[in-house]
Amino acid sequence: MLKDELPIATFACPTGLRDLCIGEQGTDERLDHPLDVQVFHIRLANSAGRREAASLLIRKMYGWRGYAVEPEHDAEPNKITLYAETGGMVVGTMSLCLDRDISLPADENFRDKLDELRTQGRRLCEPSRLAIDKGVTKRVFASLIHISYIYSHNIHGFTDYVIEVNPRHVMFYKRMLGFRDFGGERPCTRVGAPAVLLRLDLAHMGEQIRRWGGLMEAHGEERSFYPYFFPQWDEPGITARLMNGRN
Repeated sequence: MLKDELPIATFACPTGLRDLCIGEQGTDERLDHPLDVQVFHIRLANSAGRREAASLLIRKMYGWRGYAVEPEHDAEPNKITLYAETGGMVVGTMSLCLDRDISLPADENFRDKLDELRTQGRRLCEPSRLAIDKGVTKRVFASLIHISYIYSHNIHGFTDYVIEVNPRHVMFYKRMLGFRDFGGERPCTRVGAPAVLLRLDLAHMGEQIRRWGGLMEAHGEERSFYPYFFPQWDEPGITARLMNGRN
């Protein structure tokens, strides 16, 4: 169990609505997280214990898919880790690496492509080590991404997300968040699987948040994840809590 602290964001979800959950066909039901707790908290993993709790979820979900997982290092100056918990259990996590002082993880396999953006004056950041427990509401995924956007774009002025994803997940990130192809398929040495480099202009993400954020099930025909982001008027409070936690 994780000791309570002031969260960056808190939200409640109805229980038992499977269509509001992220799932994959053919997964082991033993991996499902029961939706018996409605309240979710998003926090910074700003201690060794909280980073380890997030790493346990990563090892569980990546290991189930057969991916190798590098051990998590101590706190790094160019990276933050967010996690989502409910009832004291970690059910989602992601790290955000900023392109300053230390290379991005994607530089290991796609440095030539990233350098193209750098020469254009783009400021890059890379979401990584993303893991969501089975059966957990899609709002957890949307909240982690939204908070990372606020931290990178609104607070620190970064302009682009770049991500390495397995080829079978490419359409998910294109359809649900608006990523675009930016590099062909290459071996990813960190996880022992192929990877495709995708890019997302954070100005585009901001436009989608302003248009769709907070609509939830009243989104009509919009099929992206943006209706499950926070409404734009929640951003000032989230920003203040983020800056208080780490700037």
